[in-house]
Amino acid sequence: MAKASTTELFNCTPEQFYKIISDYSKYSEFLSEVKSCKVIKDEGARKMVEYQVSVIKNFKYSLWMTEDVNKSIVWEFASGDVFKTMKGSWKLQDEAGKCRATYEVEASFGVFVPGPIANALVSVNLPNMMSSYHKRLKQVYGVTSP
Repeated sequence: MAKASTTELFNCTPEQFYKIISDYSKYSEFLSEVKSCKVIKDEGARKMVEYQVSVIKNFKYSLWMTEDVNKSIVWEFASGDVFKTMKGSWKLQDEAGKCRATYEVEASFGVFVPGPIANALVSVNLPNMMSSYHKRLKQVYGVTSP
């Protein structure tokens, strides 16, 4: 199983950051690899979200997202083209009025992918993704990185 994680300090409150990470339909506006993202089933705090992404090739997958408002989003694999399993989370903490966000993901692929390559595929985009969230905060709230 490939794993990746990162922790980042964002110049906003956990509530502000949560609004961005839980607004799935807007992901394609600021995450370049996401071509579309939509909620296809809504059960309140649990939503099935379908992603269409382009990383090396185009593929689609769905995740069950379990939301704990302003604290975390935990996801688990529902279906898809490339992944066999996937789980992960965003965990948010207040740090002197800023948001410390920890992102974790674990995934296995439906076809054999050697361990080092699988880890690279899962983690290669993390710096760009975090940068995209910082930029989104500036667009939405006018705040810059700490």
